[in-house]
Amino acid sequence: MTAPFDDLRDESQQLDSLVAALTPEQWAAPTPAPRWTVAHQIAHLAWTDRAALLAMGDPEAFAAEVAKALAAPESFVDDGADEGAAQEPAALLARWRDGREELQEALRAAAASKAKFPWYGPPMSAASMATGRLMETWAHGEDVAEALGVERPPTGRLRHVARIGVRARDFAFAAHGLPAPDAEFRVELVGPGGELWAYGSEGAGQRVTGPALDFCLLVTQRAHRDDLAVRADGPDADRWLDIAQAFAGPPGRGRPPKGPRPGPAA
Repeated sequence: MTAPFDDLRDESQQLDSLVAALTPEQWAAPTPAPRWTVAHQIAHLAWTDRAALLAMGDPEAFAAEVAKALAAPESFVDDGADEGAAQEPAALLARWRDGREELQEALRAAAASKAKFPWYGPPMSAASMATGRLMETWAHGEDVAEALGVERPPTGRLRHVARIGVRARDFAFAAHGLPAPDAEFRVELVGPGGELWAYGSEGAGQRVTGPALDFCLLVTQRAHRDDLAVRADGPDADRWLDIAQAFAGPPGRGRPPKGPRPGPAA
């Protein structure tokens, strides 16, 4: 019962350790997301934590926020990030810390119930909300790490991200106006410790295989498929890897391929 909440706490703390001592110049450093700085990334997490608290505590008010998102799908998320990024770094950091701690308490208090809370996608239980927040924290943490030139080793917490990515398969097709495949896929991923994470029947006719880290980068759209070692066997599975997304809302812009890595100097 506590695993998703503990893992969300630990994932947030790992990212916190990256940004806690940054200079104002580093907070303003550009990240791979167009126009977003490190401050935008943290502001977005703080903003989304507050949205989750609103969904849990005042569904009617949250429905009004969803209506705003639907009315301005191209700017709603950016507007929230811009507002937070305009704060002084210390104030932004304190806001993120306070919000995520409040959300932790609310999620743990709701864990024993079977209640589901509204979201920008399907309604979610407290545990599902926690895993969704972990997925976002990890994904935006990747952007922050890249901006700072830091390489973060993958952890077993990625199992939450992978599971969301697999479960969101049909949503990804729907988000692109495509019918979902009738048959399930077999997804086999190699975890950070060499363990196998498997989803779907062993007898499924179509498969996706590869490192768990690469699959998570793919479904959070932090890297282009061409730069990852994720492979598909079957036409529908192949199509899925082009459109996969683990997050709610419309399809993201994704990232362009980085192209071949330079070889050794002659």
